[in-house]
Amino acid sequence: MPILSGDSTGEQDLTGLVLLILLLFGTFTAVLHLLGRRDWTRREKALTAELTQTHARLDRANLFLSTEPQIVIAWGVADGEPEIEGDYSLVTDTPLPRRVLGFGSWLAPDLAQKMDQAVERLRERGEGFSVAVASSRGRHFEIEGRAVAGRAVLRIRDVSGDRLQLVRLRESHTELLEELGAIRAVLDAIPHPVWTRDADGRLAWSNAAYARAVEAKDSVEVGARSLELFDGDAREAAHAARVETGIWRQRTPAVAAGERKMYEVVEVASQNGAAGIASDLSETIALRAELDRQTSSHARTLDQLSTAVAIFDRSKRLVFYNAAYRQIWSLDPAFLDQQPTDGEVLDRLRAKRQLPEQADFRTWKAQLQGAYQAIESAEYVWYLPDGRTLRAVASPNTQGGVTYLFDDVTQRFNLESQFNALTRVQGETLDTLKEGVAVFGMDGRLKLINPAFAALWRFDPANAEAKPHIDEMAKFCAPLLDESSLWSALRAVIVGLPEERKGYEARIERKDGLVLDCAAMPLPDGATLLTFLDVTAGVNVERALTERNQALVSAEKLRNDFVHHVSYELRTPLTNIIGFAQLLAEGVVGELNAKQLEYTGYVTKSSAALLAIINDILDLATIDAGALELRLEEVDVAEAMKAAAEGIQDRLTESAIELRIIATDGVGSLRADGRRVRQILFNLLSNAIGFSAPGQTVTLAAMRRGDEIVFKVSDRGRGIPPEVLDRVFERFETHTVGSRHRGLGVGLSIVRALVELHGGRVLIDSAPNEGTTVTCIFPVAGAAALTRAVA
Repeated sequence: MPILSGDSTGEQDLTGLVLLILLLFGTFTAVLHLLGRRDWTRREKALTAELTQTHARLDRANLFLSTEPQIVIAWGVADGEPEIEGDYSLVTDTPLPRRVLGFGSWLAPDLAQKMDQAVERLRERGEGFSVAVASSRGRHFEIEGRAVAGRAVLRIRDVSGDRLQLVRLRESHTELLEELGAIRAVLDAIPHPVWTRDADGRLAWSNAAYARAVEAKDSVEVGARSLELFDGDAREAAHAARVETGIWRQRTPAVAAGERKMYEVVEVASQNGAAGIASDLSETIALRAELDRQTSSHARTLDQLSTAVAIFDRSKRLVFYNAAYRQIWSLDPAFLDQQPTDGEVLDRLRAKRQLPEQADFRTWKAQLQGAYQAIESAEYVWYLPDGRTLRAVASPNTQGGVTYLFDDVTQRFNLESQFNALTRVQGETLDTLKEGVAVFGMDGRLKLINPAFAALWRFDPANAEAKPHIDEMAKFCAPLLDESSLWSALRAVIVGLPEERKGYEARIERKDGLVLDCAAMPLPDGATLLTFLDVTAGVNVERALTERNQALVSAEKLRNDFVHHVSYELRTPLTNIIGFAQLLAEGVVGELNAKQLEYTGYVTKSSAALLAIINDILDLATIDAGALELRLEEVDVAEAMKAAAEGIQDRLTESAIELRIIATDGVGSLRADGRRVRQILFNLLSNAIGFSAPGQTVTLAAMRRGDEIVFKVSDRGRGIPPEVLDRVFERFETHTVGSRHRGLGVGLSIVRALVELHGGRVLIDSAPNEGTTVTCIFPVAGAAALTRAVA
């Protein structure tokens, strides 16, 4: 018994020891866990703070980057893909960052090559640059390249306003300097002295001819020594004339390079002085005397010709006529010696019925006298009432008048006119046909073709003069056809010997895509007429209609797939983001500090805005697909207005804008989809707030007018320009310049679609700087059925 008791006591002590050891081990493990958890918590807080700071720096960097329209491109030390940030739409419509570096896609070829070379020098040698360029779409950019902290950085910035004006002024200044240099170079090259004076009448600049005239080395010496070409009396007369009329014009002598010459001088006053030019008339005076002698000799020669000659001066007066002119018109010499005008001679000839009969004599006369302003001679054929045919030539004179020549060609023209009339009728008829026409003779050789045939078969009309055989034509046209059966059949019709000549018709499709209707018809003289009519357009239209119908079916399927894809692939994840952000803001997973709450609010607000945009796009796609259904109910108008107003309270507070709601007595309710009515009013109010300035008032009013409910949303913002007013309801049309409103331009499109879906209509009234009023009119009874879809 004592031995058994001792064993039991030992076992109890051993069990207690084991329990004590286990207790100590568990306590030690718990202490280690608590110490490790404290370190982990401290590390997690440090990493969270560092991540928050990193996000803050990233937000600030994005804020600085988005303060103005620009694109920033940075290359690392090692060769690799560049980092591209900014608004890609400045230079390309494709949302691909690499398209920005494809300068050839948005710049002129020379500018693109220049930019590629500049970027290459920047990356290889760190050589900076700054240039101003204009894109192919007319936008102006300032492109600056710099080496920053061992990285190559390129910034493309859209310049506008004062900066654009400065760039344009610099370009204009450079162009003006180049133009001034070019003008002065031209003036230095002409032989006439040219000069300018300052406000005090002193010589400011002169050309090389002026320096030669006053025997000076150059214009600098002329200005330094004030060398005048004309004497004091002429300069005083010029000054007095400039003061009185602003221009001095006179012939005056001067000694130029040791010779006395006569000059035609013109000096014109300007804002800061005057400018003048002198033309040397010495040679002109000598040539005029010689011209008078030559004219006298020429007149004696013309008087001996059988061709009737009459010369009129620039004032249209007869200054010379020969004997043949007097005889051909049977005019009285006394009348001709009085130097009648051209019009008086024509009027007398018309009274004697010696001019061609004209339905509109005044127009014909003006056309004939147009030779006074012409450069080249004009030839006419006049058929006179007495049966004569005259060849008339009106040749402009160097002195400004006209010389008329008349020949009697009655007999020759009688024969030619008959022949030419027949040829012209045939040729003009064929040339005006849109069908390609060719005529082959009995021997199979080409007799004639029209321009349409040459164009269709790419045949040079000049080769038709060689009269090629039908076999040669078949070889020439064979490359355009898939097979030679056409011309073989045509050859049988043209040169075959059938018992009865019959026509031939066929439709062919060439290798170049043209579709032609061909016909061969025998002619009475044994020849054969070929016609080719281009029916490509009709065939293509038929094909296009078939393809378009198939494309519309495919587009409808694609649209439905798009709505489904956006709904599940975009809206669902975005809803999760909004839910998680709200959970974080409510502290469900732990308390957030003030900065975290602020960023969480930004995430919630941005996600809600993005969700609204996606919902708008989905609504538009659903409406287009005819799948949007209205859930009609009795909607209290006043309650709907209040619900829409509650949805924009934060915007009203943020924008410091007052909202005034007006509902007339007895406005009652209407049968409509309540959620869609609130969506309509919410979009209109959001638009009005976005285009209003702080301190202004937006008004939402409703009234009953007969069987209609009228909603009006008015603001006193900047208004809508008349040229934009017709497009405000179009999709993705946004005109937010000068306002705080930003959007895709689908809000008003959805408003109009939803109102029309209810059987109503939308009106808009706006004027620049006076505000905008949008009126939505709903039928009180609602849509015709409980559920209505847009077809």
